[in-house]
Amino acid sequence: MSFLDSIKARAKSDKKTIVLPETGDMRTLNAAHAILKEEIADLILIGNREEILNKADSLNLEKAQIVDPQAFEEMNTYIEKLVELRGAKGMTTEKATELLQKDSLFLGVMMVKMGKADGMVAGAVNSTANVLRPSLQILKTAKGTKLVSSFFLMDVPNCDLGSNGIFVFSDCGLNQNPNSEELAAIADSSAKSFKQLVGEEPIVAMLSHSTYGSAKHADVDKVVEATRIAKAEYPELTVDGELQLDAAIVPEVGAAKAPESKVAGKANVLVFPDLDAGNIGYKLVQRLAKAQAYGPITQGIAKPVNDLSRGCSADDIVGVVAVTAVQAQNN
Repeated sequence: MSFLDSIKARAKSDKKTIVLPETGDMRTLNAAHAILKEEIADLILIGNREEILNKADSLNLEKAQIVDPQAFEEMNTYIEKLVELRGAKGMTTEKATELLQKDSLFLGVMMVKMGKADGMVAGAVNSTANVLRPSLQILKTAKGTKLVSSFFLMDVPNCDLGSNGIFVFSDCGLNQNPNSEELAAIADSSAKSFKQLVGEEPIVAMLSHSTYGSAKHADVDKVVEATRIAKAEYPELTVDGELQLDAAIVPEVGAAKAPESKVAGKANVLVFPDLDAGNIGYKLVQRLAKAQAYGPITQGIAKPVNDLSRGCSADDIVGVVAVTAVQAQNN
C-alpha cells in the first residue's frame, strides 16, 4: 500500500466533512468527483448550485452538499457569530454580511468554526495569504502552539532514506525567515505532524550549510541556537543540528560528519533555515526525484485548514483533502 493509499484508508475509517470553497475551478470539481467516488470524505461545495452542476457536466457530485451563500438558511447565525468573534476588531453586521456572502473562504472557515465542517482545503486559485487570513482571524492557533507554520509531506519513490522515502519538509510555504525560537517551534510542530500522519517516530534535523561548526556565519548561529532551544523546550524530541542535508539523511555521511549524533543519517523530518531553502528544496525533490509533494499542509491552527499550490492538479487536491481529513480525526 502506498503512503497516499494508507492516508486514504485512514480517512475512510472515520469519515470527516471537508469544505471546498473554490468551485469555479475545474480541478476542484474533478477532485470532488474522485473524493466522493472513493468515499474519502463528505464534502461541502460553496457556490451557486446550478452553476456548479453545469460546470461539472458529467461529473457525479450528487453526494456533495452545495451551499449557496445567497440562499444559505443558516447565514444569519453565521453573521452574528462573526460579529461576536471580530467585533473588537471593527466587524459590524453589515461587514460580516458582505464578507460571508461574497468571500467563500471566510464562509468556509466559519463552517469549520461552527462545526458544520471538520476542515477546509483551498488555494488552487487563491493566495496563501488569502486562505490563511480567515483561518488565523477566526479559528486562531491551536492550544500550546507558538507559531502557525507549514510543511510538505514528501513521498520519494525508490528511496530507502527517511521513513522509506517519506519525509516532512518544513517550513516550505509560510514563514519567510524564522528566528531561532520560531525554528524550534516549527521543529516541534513538524515532529507531531509526522507522528500523526506517518505513524512512526520523528527524527528531526535542523538543516544548514554547516555540520557541527564546519562553517562560521550568522545563519549557522541561528540554527545552532534553534537546536539548543528545541532540545531545552521540547525534551521529548529526537532533534539535532546544525546538519547539512547529506549528513542528516545519508547514513554513511552522517557517521562520518557527526558520528555521535542520534539524528545524523536517520532524519525523516527536515527543518529548513528559511523559506527560500525550504521552497527550493521541496521543488527540487519533487521535480528531479519525481516525488509526490502533498502540501503545503498547515500546522498549528486550531482546526485543519490547508492551502494548495496554485499549480496543483486535481489529484493533488484529493491527496490534501485526505490528509486534512486525517488531521481532523485528531481534533
